[in-house]
Amino acid sequence: MELPDPTRIYPRSGDTRTVYLKNVVTDPAVTVGDYSFYHDFRSDPRDFQTANLLYHYPGSGDRLSIGRFTSIACGAKFLMTGGNHTLASLSTYPFAIFGEEWDEAMRPREAWDNRGPIVVGSDVWIGFEALVLQGVTIGDGAIVASRAVVTRDVAPYEIVAGVPARRIRSRYPADTVARLLALRWWDWPAETIAANLARIRAGDIDGLEAAAPRP
Repeated sequence: MELPDPTRIYPRSGDTRTVYLKNVVTDPAVTVGDYSFYHDFRSDPRDFQTANLLYHYPGSGDRLSIGRFTSIACGAKFLMTGGNHTLASLSTYPFAIFGEEWDEAMRPREAWDNRGPIVVGSDVWIGFEALVLQGVTIGDGAIVASRAVVTRDVAPYEIVAGVPARRIRSRYPADTVARLLALRWWDWPAETIAANLARIRAGDIDGLEAAAPRP
């Protein structure tokens, strides 16, 4: 069996609406794992870096990290540091980004509150037009519903929805989540994943544990 090539831009023949994100993102502040994809039926998905990262200004110090095998639906966006006007000042006006007019000593970063990186785990599904705010961590295996606004961390294998996004339920019981997080099948060699797709699809965690690569 021929395995998927993670270096391709378009993983499916004849489909230019779906891209492997790792191969279209060039910004060093953004890291994406193998096989994670973005699908856009309205615009060119290769423009993800400019169209879906909101207020991502040079020098802001923000970062976005996406794991492996994560699915991002059309219109999902990430609100970066530049969208967080500082609350440390008596004014929310971003004087610092207009430094030459106001105060040449001001630094652009003084205009924003940097709440930390956005971290999206592996095997995450982010739905249509969802919005993820800066500083949020979305755990492995989580699901973010369509048009949800994620303002706080999402636990691994948790399903969230709404504005702001709230926990709906966990995908699995706590013991199953712990076993999946220990397996980390998404980090296995592609050949091993391919050989165990039937077990993954069937929810055969016992069989998956038995097939796990040994150190």
